Amino acid sequence: MNVNRMRERVRWLLPALALLAAAGVAAAELKPEKERLKIGFIKLTDCAPLVAAKELEYFDDEGLTVELEAQSNWKVLLDRVISGELDGAHMLAGQPIGASIGIGTQAEVITAFSMDLNGNGITVSNRIWAMMQEGSPALKQARPPHPIKSETLLPAIEKLNAEGTALKFGMVFPLSTHNYELRYWLAAGGICPGYYTADDTTGTVKADVLLSVTPPPQMPATLEAGTIHGYCVGEPWNQQAVFRGIGVPVVTDYEIWKNNPEKVFGVTRAWAEKYPQTHLALLKALIRAGKWLDASTENRTKACALLARKEYVGADVEVIANSMTGTFEYQKGDKRELPDFNVFYHHHATYPFYSDCVWYLTQMRRWGQIGEAKPDAWYQEVARKVYKPELWLQAAKLLVEDGDLESSELPQSDGYKPPDAGFIDGIEYDGRAPNAYLAKFKVGLQGLGAK
Repeated sequence: MNVNRMRERVRWLLPALALLAAAGVAAAELKPEKERLKIGFIKLTDCAPLVAAKELEYFDDEGLTVELEAQSNWKVLLDRVISGELDGAHMLAGQPIGASIGIGTQAEVITAFSMDLNGNGITVSNRIWAMMQEGSPALKQARPPHPIKSETLLPAIEKLNAEGTALKFGMVFPLSTHNYELRYWLAAGGICPGYYTADDTTGTVKADVLLSVTPPPQMPATLEAGTIHGYCVGEPWNQQAVFRGIGVPVVTDYEIWKNNPEKVFGVTRAWAEKYPQTHLALLKALIRAGKWLDASTENRTKACALLARKEYVGADVEVIANSMTGTFEYQKGDKRELPDFNVFYHHHATYPFYSDCVWYLTQMRRWGQIGEAKPDAWYQEVARKVYKPELWLQAAKLLVEDGDLESSELPQSDGYKPPDAGFIDGIEYDGRAPNAYLAKFKVGLQGLGAK
């Protein structure tokens, strides 16, 4: 930190310190037990809170020296957090949940910070898009009506089946939002994406469309090679397909579920218990970063330049900005205003709601990753085990004391959002009643609910 900046901060802090002293709160209340940290991330634009917290020196402000390290894929990232090689990481929301209930691996992983809302899209190859257009003439318009429903894929499915193959989609990980969003979109149009069973963990049992794992940065190349016909991924890899002219994003996750929760920041329970002050310091820096990202278009533009750097996302600034600055381009020339495509702070985006955790659990049950019916109380118990809004509130209240947040910015919540009908199929979700929610789906395992 340069001298002038340090002086400016000291000058700003003096009145704040006086207020804290009057309130009986020590300004240096947090004393991180571990000051040097290594945090993992995947090269996606929604790692932005980590990048902003580092580059704006928010971590430094909390007495932390943080190294951000890109990981090759989500499995490696999770394994390294569990082993202790990483102190924490940018994670798929389903990863702490899945690990805690023993899907794929067994480990106690928690989150006290939701990194963003929305931010994903579903892209199809040019060939599949042409088939969709032939079956639905409205899609031939320069600006087709949105949202585009999955039933428009039926002609492509039929044609590929006649050729002796299947429609193939890539998604980033079995426990990813992308897997559940892609499945949700397909099922809303009556297309079965397949089921997981104890004997077949590929998730393709009885599938009309085959889903498989592809790491995010490899999606465009895999699509171009013809290995897959489409994919669901976060940015900038949908916009990359548009810029390269190899595919068309047909729907965003904002259209599938308005303001859906996306990534989280995850640590092991053991790490959080060993380093509670360090954890709170991290949370403080990340909450500030989320707020900065949503404060202005100017800040978003600066963030795009940071993310474009090779050590972070490593994509062209123009590609990143196409979805990070309030727009989204579905196909060349069809660029639309979509201000809430990436949300990092508004709508209480950073707060880890129990009801978000419960939604992921319902989808794990719907597609067979959870192999037996569970009572509603089980869903709530898991949510409280994995999601930690009480830690978020501790960190946020410290930021209020620091003068970085207003108390009005803290959600007045018991951890559950009101019932939500903002889904592409119009089905209302209530996190307090997961079994009743599961019973509403026509496509999904039958007899899902607990008796």
